[in-house]
Order: sequence, then C-alpha cells, then structure tokens
Amino acid sequence: MVNAGLLLLADSRLPAGGHAHSGGLEPAATAEVVRDLAGLADFLRGRLATTGLVTAALAAAACAQALAGGGGWVALDAEADARTPSPAQRQASRAQGRSLLRAAGTAWPHPAFGALRAALPAGPHHPVVLGVATAAAGGSPRDAAGIAALGSVTGPASAAVRLLGLDPLAVHRLLASLSGLVDSVADEASVHAGEQGWALLPAASAPLLDLFAERHLVSELRLFES
Repeated sequence: MVNAGLLLLADSRLPAGGHAHSGGLEPAATAEVVRDLAGLADFLRGRLATTGLVTAALAAAACAQALAGGGGWVALDAEADARTPSPAQRQASRAQGRSLLRAAGTAWPHPAFGALRAALPAGPHHPVVLGVATAAAGGSPRDAAGIAALGSVTGPASAAVRLLGLDPLAVHRLLASLSGLVDSVADEASVHAGEQGWALLPAASAPLLDLFAERHLVSELRLFES
C-alpha cells in the first residue's frame, strides 16, 4: 500500500521552499553548460551519481536514527557539512532544512524535530531533516533515500523548464527514463543507513557544481536561490 504521507513529503507543493532552488541548474544554464534536453539528461545523471547518492545516504541514516529514537544529530549534521565543501551550498542546504523542518514538523509532529531544533539552532542540513520527516511520516530509511534521490533530479528538471524553455512533457519523459537509476541510487544509499560510523557514508563529489554554486551566490540576476 502506498503511504500517502510519503507522497506528500515528496510533493514539490509541500511549502518547504524547494521551488526556490534549482539544484545548480541555473548557474549551469547561465554558463551554457546545459542548453537543451540532452544536456539536462547528462546534468541529472551526474547529479544523481554525486549529490543524489550523498543526500540519499544522509537521509537514510537520519531516518534510521529517528526510528531508533537516538540522538547524535550534531554528529550526523557535521557529516553532511563535510560532504558539502561549497559555503554557498551549505547555506542553501541549511535554508532548505529550516524550511522543511517547519513544514514537516507541522504536518507530522515527532519528538525528533524538537531534538533537531535544540541540537542545531542555526538549522540542520536538508537531508538530515528529510530523513527525520520520513520517519515521522511512517517511512523507512529506503523511503527516505528514494525521496532524496528523486528530489535531486526533479528540482533541477522543473527549473530547466523555466530557465531553458524546454517542453514539460519531454522533461517528464526524461525523468521517467531515469526512474530506474533513481531507484538504484536509493537502494545503494539505503544500504549505508546502518553503517557502523557515519564517516563511512558515501562522499561522492561534484566540484563543478561547487564552483557554480559560489558563482551563483554573487550573481546580480538570478531566478533561484541556488
């Protein structure tokens, strides 16, 4: 049976600020690295293999921790910080985390949300909050990984329609073709949820996305925050 709460959590209409972020697509489009549907496909595959895998693993770990009733939120958030070398991306992740914390904490009250606020008053990273939110909505670490992996491509894909004027139907056909890869990344990420030590979580990097994020932060004209 499909968990309706998880569908709501994965829905872009959840008032958690996701619509304001392009996942690096805007600066990539500005630099003309992504100009068409084929370029978007390459961008999304690369993002899945790096940012998608890392955020999915962090979300799965956070979900497992919340389900176990444990703490350690500062340590897990520090692992997210270590995997986000760009200050601009750290800022965006924490902004999204604060927004999701408000939205999910209202929709699915759970003790772990209060623990997150107390442990990280400046705001936790987005995948950490997403993992807790998944647990609060009745989901599993694999569910958290799946939502994170999916979000790593749907956000930029949606932004591409606005930024590049792409056909929405063609973009969604592309997303459908990537569904198997999204599932594969989520499966791989969820395996790490029970790692003995969060330092062993995946740490794939995308240096070009980091550079784009820093350039985007000082751009005079932008439609998206990141």
